[in-house]
Amino acid sequence: MRVDEARVVDAPEAVIPQVRLTEIFRSLQGESGSVGWPTVFVRLTGCPLRCVYCDTAYAFTGGQRYPIDEIMDQVAAHRTRHVCVTGGEPLAQPGCLPLLTALCDQGFSVSLETSGAMAIEDVDSRVRLVMDLKAPSSGESARNLMKNLDYLKPTDEIKIVIGSVEDFRWAEQVIVEYGLDERFDVLVSPVFGAVSPQALAEWVLGSERRMRYQFQLHKLIWGNEPGH
Repeated sequence: MRVDEARVVDAPEAVIPQVRLTEIFRSLQGESGSVGWPTVFVRLTGCPLRCVYCDTAYAFTGGQRYPIDEIMDQVAAHRTRHVCVTGGEPLAQPGCLPLLTALCDQGFSVSLETSGAMAIEDVDSRVRLVMDLKAPSSGESARNLMKNLDYLKPTDEIKIVIGSVEDFRWAEQVIVEYGLDERFDVLVSPVFGAVSPQALAEWVLGSERRMRYQFQLHKLIWGNEPGH
């Protein structure tokens, strides 16, 4: 169900917990440890970052506010176990935290895709985080909030999008400096059009670091079409 099919409520967030929403849709999870699972995606609006390779810039602005209970009804209507809250940057909205908890309370398997530039310590511990570390070619590596690493669980994942061989060498250095491959699954994926899938595969195979190559499944199937 698309967001324009739901009722818009104008009550202030302090009175009725709500979030600004871009879209809700059901698709296949295209990346992370849940790749391939039918998943309901809840895409929140807004992001304080402007990564040069961003493929969801349409979620930077717009959207409409909806109370969390209406979002829960829309998610439940899809009768799908896996739910991914994404953006934009979901944690830029205070209402994201109660939304995550509400989803967990209803028994969904919940993941959160976050840029790593927002504090994560208050995220419900039942949520599996997939947290970006922004490599230099993103233009936003200075925004990495490294203290977030202290709050990640062993079941959480770190994602690094690679736009150049320099990005890959940076990723290797960060993995060593923080012992990331001893604590979490580290996922690396290529920036489409900047790094060939074959080149990144060779870099991963030639590295001494433990990392997992991923290629965005949804883009192989549907391209970069919104709603997939």
